[in-house]
Amino acid sequence: MNTAITHGLFHLAIKTANLDATRAFWVGVIGLREIARPDFGYPGAWLACGQPGGQAIIHVYAGGPALGDAGQVPSGTGAIDHVSLACSGYHAYVARFRAAQLDWREFLVPGTTLWQLFVHDPSGVQLELTFEGAVEPGAPPDMSAPRVYRAGQSFFDPKSYPTLSSPLNLPE
Repeated sequence: MNTAITHGLFHLAIKTANLDATRAFWVGVIGLREIARPDFGYPGAWLACGQPGGQAIIHVYAGGPALGDAGQVPSGTGAIDHVSLACSGYHAYVARFRAAQLDWREFLVPGTTLWQLFVHDPSGVQLELTFEGAVEPGAPPDMSAPRVYRAGQSFFDPKSYPTLSSPLNLPE
């Protein structure tokens, strides 16, 4: 067979200066689960969707390999604006963000039934959670000026980012 086929995203990797906080965000707030990770000789975590048999979609690494050319762990998403995950439970995620004291933005995709939440992980990676609004209970996204997501306008502030550590006691 000489056919090139892309089957989907296998994983993305995030560099972090704070493995515990990053693990607390992705597991405690977003709801991924930690799975076995090979011993690469440096700290890290592999995180998967909670579905049975789910592949590790987020690879986190810390320590020496996470350092950039300047000897520091970079933050943000660089040329990648955000990572998007398909989710359900819109208002449950909003409750989790409030309980974890995270800043977030909301959006209603024009001409569709898609609802979105935007939030940052401790390393400044912007995450978009996308929901099928036609099956989500409750009010649609808050499109008021202070809450609406605006493409290209960052709302990540590392100085005011809350201290996250496991376990987080957040709403379901």
